[in-house]
Amino acid sequence: MAAILVNGHAPFWPRWRAAVASPLVDPSADRDVPLKTLLRWSEALSGIARTGLGFTESLYEQERFEEILKVAADIRAEADGEDENPDYAGGLVQEWMDTVGKGVPGYITPKVAVGAAVGNDKGELLLIQRADSGIWLYPTGWCDVGYSAAEVVVKEVEEETGIIAEPVRLIAVLDGLRLGFTRVPLYSLLFYCQAVGGELAPHPLETRDVGWFTRETLPQPLVGSERWGEHVFAAINGERRDVLYDSVRQPMWRGESTTS
Repeated sequence: MAAILVNGHAPFWPRWRAAVASPLVDPSADRDVPLKTLLRWSEALSGIARTGLGFTESLYEQERFEEILKVAADIRAEADGEDENPDYAGGLVQEWMDTVGKGVPGYITPKVAVGAAVGNDKGELLLIQRADSGIWLYPTGWCDVGYSAAEVVVKEVEEETGIIAEPVRLIAVLDGLRLGFTRVPLYSLLFYCQAVGGELAPHPLETRDVGWFTRETLPQPLVGSERWGEHVFAAINGERRDVLYDSVRQPMWRGESTTS
């Protein structure tokens, strides 16, 4: 191929040849991708595509966004262990297409949930064992329409544990997908609360068990305590800290965050 000159300078083709002439795929170079990474890729692509479908009037762009949804569904099928099921990815695409709205209502955003780090006079933390998965975590719940975030906290704690809690302050805003808490894109608003009444009574459908724990007696499996544990027990012990949040990644669309 003839050399390509730019303004009389040296040819640039050799600089890009490696990128264009990609080597063959070596099966021995296969690697495992973390589940939370697959979920993040799938949900991010799905959100971009559905938002695009909600705003575009171009048939060409609609077709491209639908193709992106199919790629997102393939990634999600891999994450869910359904890559051998020929109907699974197609069902996901249809489910996502059914949620596409028009304009602003079609803009896909994370769901919002609350968490309650409830402490008592003994310096203990209230934890529940979830009925669906068996994991331990502080009480959590989706934000219901018509309630403030703090009101949902009070409602969820009493429903799940029997304890009456008083919200004191917001102590963390966490991205559930990034931390591997959930398969659903969500922001969790974590409140430090004080127990002011009630008795332990696990919800018959939502919780297997409930109890008070010190930092030395935390139950297992416990989700994310390496991220929120120090911050929560600092609040219980009367220490005031800035709100904990996920740091900005560089670049933002990839990589892992570090503690802020």
